Amino acid sequence: MGAPKGFLKYNRVLPQKRDVNERKADYKELYIPLAEQKINEQAARCMDCGIPFCHSGCPLGNLIPDFNDAVYKEDWENAYEILSSTNNFPEFTGRICPAPCEASCVLGLRKDPVTIENIEKNIIETAFENGWVKPNVPVERTGKSVAVVGSGPAGLAAAEQLNKAGHQVTVLERNDKIGGLLRYGIPDFKMEKRVIDRRLAVMEAAGIEFKTNANVGVNISTDDLQADYDAVVLCGGSTMPRDLPIAGRELKGVHFAMDFLEESNRNVAVGLKNKVVISAKGKNVVVIGGGDTGADCVGTSNRQKAKSVTQIELLTKPPAERDVSTPWPLWPMQLRTSTSHEEGCDRQWSMMTKAFIGDKKGNLKALQLVDVEWKINPETGRSGLSEIAGTEREIPCEAAFLAIGFLHPQHEGMLTDLGVKLDRRGNVQATNYQTSNAKIFAAGDMRRGQSLVVWAMSEGREAAVAVDEYLMGRKQVIEEKELGVFAV
Repeated sequence: MGAPKGFLKYNRVLPQKRDVNERKADYKELYIPLAEQKINEQAARCMDCGIPFCHSGCPLGNLIPDFNDAVYKEDWENAYEILSSTNNFPEFTGRICPAPCEASCVLGLRKDPVTIENIEKNIIETAFENGWVKPNVPVERTGKSVAVVGSGPAGLAAAEQLNKAGHQVTVLERNDKIGGLLRYGIPDFKMEKRVIDRRLAVMEAAGIEFKTNANVGVNISTDDLQADYDAVVLCGGSTMPRDLPIAGRELKGVHFAMDFLEESNRNVAVGLKNKVVISAKGKNVVVIGGGDTGADCVGTSNRQKAKSVTQIELLTKPPAERDVSTPWPLWPMQLRTSTSHEEGCDRQWSMMTKAFIGDKKGNLKALQLVDVEWKINPETGRSGLSEIAGTEREIPCEAAFLAIGFLHPQHEGMLTDLGVKLDRRGNVQATNYQTSNAKIFAAGDMRRGQSLVVWAMSEGREAAVAVDEYLMGRKQVIEEKELGVFAV
């Protein structure tokens, strides 16, 4: 612990954001990096608690006090070694993770928590700048081959860990580029795609093979997949969006959020030269759903120069501070305002969409809304909603984006052909990541349902352990000699 009183001496400081008008004019990342001295001071705020609850808050179990101490002492290379022992891609989590570690920071009981996420981002950026991030080429190969289906955070984490263990890994991606949700779901203003490409170059140099336009169950048969590889890891994500089957759903202008975001991301990748099919320009946009995907639609709509942007949520407005129902160190139920909301958005809660209203040409022109209230049923103890009489109204809307979550992975094709069992929610059923087919494993959203990028990475790492044990008949570990810790 470098600074015993650092948490008393320094206040929480985060990087400044670029001016709203400036950043709305492009798709570049938002934050202006902090000076190194400021990052050292932020790391000094870590108290090196006797029981660091941040460990349990992070699904990856990052050794947070250890790398904070190294940053405070300006030993950045050691900080990188500590961080990378548990986190394959800090450049992803340092940008797009909601930071459950900070929510469980002990300092957060009395003061603002340590800026763990930003410190993490600066560690990995410093490591790349200094050439410390190198291909992790295994000393020897096991002779076993593994196919990882899906190249999102779960698939990439599983691939890197399995390659580290000495297996020959091939990542199959049905899209034209590697990255999954990271590539086509996350807008560039949150994470520029150069960040993905930089990491992929390191992974390829380590011996991992990537195949795009490889759609298992379509242009790659599941029989060939099982015959060609000793084990298969399914990391295809939860890709079936939840629909809103109400009157007018068929109107032109009603879209799933991910269709809108994917088209935008593809267009940004080519310098905004593509013909836009789903456009927010000059329209009254309503985003239905109050989560992160909805916020990404807000930010993208503003950049496409929407006439107005409204985001509506069925649930009640969360409290401004941590609620008693989610005490520390749990993830707090409270109001969160994203950078996209800051750029311009009318946010509404306790509101239900009753119908999409169209014109004579079949184009969306308005939404029919009604206010709702949530009450506890005294007989069941469950919360239910009811419409508030006299609150029905219409608001102008030419583009509506459905951001109300995902149901489960796509069943048709790969999963149906493989014949793996599904759970009651429609996800792939897997015990210790192993499916009903012994050589097939599943991880990430495809197994656990829609969740965070950091959870997907954790699942990918743990699935790699299970696959390695299946292939080798034992748990193989690779010693990180510099740290004295072990990681598969």
